[in-house]
Parts: sequence; structure tokens; C-alpha cells
Amino acid sequence: MALHFELVTPEKLVRSEDVHMVVVPGTEGEFGVLEGHAPFMSTIRDGAVQVWKTEGGAPEEIQVRGGFAEVGDNGLTVLAEHVEG
Repeated sequence: MALHFELVTPEKLVRSEDVHMVVVPGTEGEFGVLEGHAPFMSTIRDGAVQVWKTEGGAPEEIQVRGGFAEVGDNGLTVLAEHVEG
């Protein structure tokens, strides 16, 4: 089972893939999302979104600036104002 993760900016869809886990830099603190997470919405602060493609693997870091994160029936969507790189 996998978590569907999408990273979107106002300009484009940056990433859309199934992953094991994502840790998001929320304004109230970092939070991790696995498949089956309860519905949730948060603003995000500047920082690194950490993406684990497989359990036990090393995370990939994606630098983001501002935005929102939403966990729903379709997985996790991060709507970032800007993505580095």
C-alpha cells in the first residue's frame, strides 16, 4: 500500500507519485503522512518536504516556500508557493 503524493505550484504539477511517507514542514511543526492518514489541512512554512519512496530508504528533500498541505481520500497534496530547483 502506498500514499499518493502530489506537489503543485501555481505554475505546474511538480510531482505526482506513490510513496511510502512524506514529512511536511507545517507552520505548527513538522508532520508525517502515511497512507490512511486522517483528513487534515495545514499551512506550511519554508523548509524541506521529505519524501520516503520506500520504507527504510533514505528520504529525498524538496525545498519549498509557503503554501498549504491537504490530506484527503486521494492522498497528500502540497500546494507550494515556490519549489526550489
